[in-house]
Amino acid sequence: MKTAIVILNYNTRTLLQQFLPVVIQHSTSAHVIVADNGSNDDTVAFMKNEFAQVALIVNKVNGGFAAGYNQCLRHVNAEYVLLLNSDVLVTENWIEPLQNYLDINPEVAAVQPKILDYKNQTKFEFAGACGGFIDCLGFPFCRGRIFDSIEADNGQYNQPIEVFWATGACMLIRKKIFDDLGGFDEMFFAHMEEIDLCWRIQNAGYKLMVVPQSVVYHVGGGTLAVTSPRKTYLNFRNNLLMLHKNLPGHLLFSTLFAKMTLDGIASVKFLFSNGWQHFLAVFKAHMFFYSNIFSIQKQRSITQSMVVYHNRKNIYKHSIVWKYYIKRIRCFSKLH
Repeated sequence: MKTAIVILNYNTRTLLQQFLPVVIQHSTSAHVIVADNGSNDDTVAFMKNEFAQVALIVNKVNGGFAAGYNQCLRHVNAEYVLLLNSDVLVTENWIEPLQNYLDINPEVAAVQPKILDYKNQTKFEFAGACGGFIDCLGFPFCRGRIFDSIEADNGQYNQPIEVFWATGACMLIRKKIFDDLGGFDEMFFAHMEEIDLCWRIQNAGYKLMVVPQSVVYHVGGGTLAVTSPRKTYLNFRNNLLMLHKNLPGHLLFSTLFAKMTLDGIASVKFLFSNGWQHFLAVFKAHMFFYSNIFSIQKQRSITQSMVVYHNRKNIYKHSIVWKYYIKRIRCFSKLH
């Protein structure tokens, strides 16, 4: 088939048991694949016994979201691949609007649906909402979600628009472009690897879109809880990696300096609100960046050699931190 739906699983058998039957039911136009990423639960045996009709790819070790998808997609032959988290509830006719958009818009490399919260289905979901953006310092936010302020879905964002990033929780992407750009950066392990890929896609001359006519519901935190210091570490570390790889040279040092300063302020806030483990996670993230700067610089050289032009069209030109915490703007539609 034209489209392969690939669900990367790591110790989430109960989520597969709950959501996979709905994916199969509502995805008859696509080939459904489950890729187990070195789980140490009984997922593989469960899949063979309960879903023998679903193709199964088994990665021997857990290389994280990035390496896990890179490994399994080498075995997938399809024009489009839909990367789908195991904790996503899809809806009837969810895949057709996404496929159709890529069919008629060859300049678009990837699309995402509107993503609502499975636990509170009137609201957008944190990881993607209705399309992703970043500000001038690399802070990500969404149409429908700025930091922890999540809007109710009242149809206000039902128009397809160009975005800066599409969420890895549910992204339909052209397989050839994914392969040509080297897939996900495996140094990221998990978190922000899709934003890094989307940045590289735009620098290669392609677009990304959100298509809200497709709707899914995401649980979130299925593999790594929001409160985990490990998640804090990965988010702060990977943001620095992403900026260093993708920023044009004339903005690199000034942006990194400003971002690191704000990271320091955030770590102090964590110390009094989230605990010392999150403070330490930010410190470790920066130590990783400093101690691996030569290999990170080498990766930047490779990335920059593939740039057609630095597309900054969809980067918010102001500081979302300033707008949110000082100007008290909590709604995407109020940003200029």
